[in-house]
Amino acid sequence: MKVITNVCALSLALAALTCRAAEEPKKETKEEKRTEAKADFSEPATLADKAPDSFKARFETSKGAFTVEVTRSLAPKGADRFYNLVRSGYFKDVEFFRVIPGFMCQFGIHGDPKVAAAWGEARIPDDPVKASNTRGAISFATRGPNTRTTQLFISYADNSRLDGMGFSPFGKVTEGMDVVDKINGEYGEGSPGGNGPNQARIQQEGNAYLKKDFPKLDYIKSATIVP
Repeated sequence: MKVITNVCALSLALAALTCRAAEEPKKETKEEKRTEAKADFSEPATLADKAPDSFKARFETSKGAFTVEVTRSLAPKGADRFYNLVRSGYFKDVEFFRVIPGFMCQFGIHGDPKVAAAWGEARIPDDPVKASNTRGAISFATRGPNTRTTQLFISYADNSRLDGMGFSPFGKVTEGMDVVDKINGEYGEGSPGGNGPNQARIQQEGNAYLKKDFPKLDYIKSATIVP
């Protein structure tokens, strides 16, 4: 009888511990807290981590997927900015707003005008040009010295003439360049020089403007860092 009593007491104790564990909230690990903290891409100052020496980013688009392989030593500041943008989830429903066949495709203005405005002054210093803007190379667009923010372009052809203008590639499309080639370029150069989207209006009105006036633009569904 005593043995049975002890067994029952032990069972009750275990049940109590199980209930207590279930009631206690799960404690977040440091990595979970870090990931959650980095998820807010509307705060540029919080996204300034150093990128790995090399890494890959996979882009899922309306035309299919492509992968960019980054080598940080080519353009450290550009690689760091790109890494933080991708990892934070910035590239979600982001349009290829300037696509010129035979030249390049450009993207990176966020579809939410508030987010775009937050990044408008989040400039990074220039990197010395160590690689060339050849076919498949990815670089940040600029408006002059030390003005890189979030806009990027992928070269369709040998654009090495851009090297002397300060456009510093930090990586290259290593898989899915055929997908990049298929990105819709029917609108061509942007307004006012062409019939494509006006960048000032994209900044002010976001995707609402693009989807209304340029409904056939291709876009990025998501981008992630991959092993």
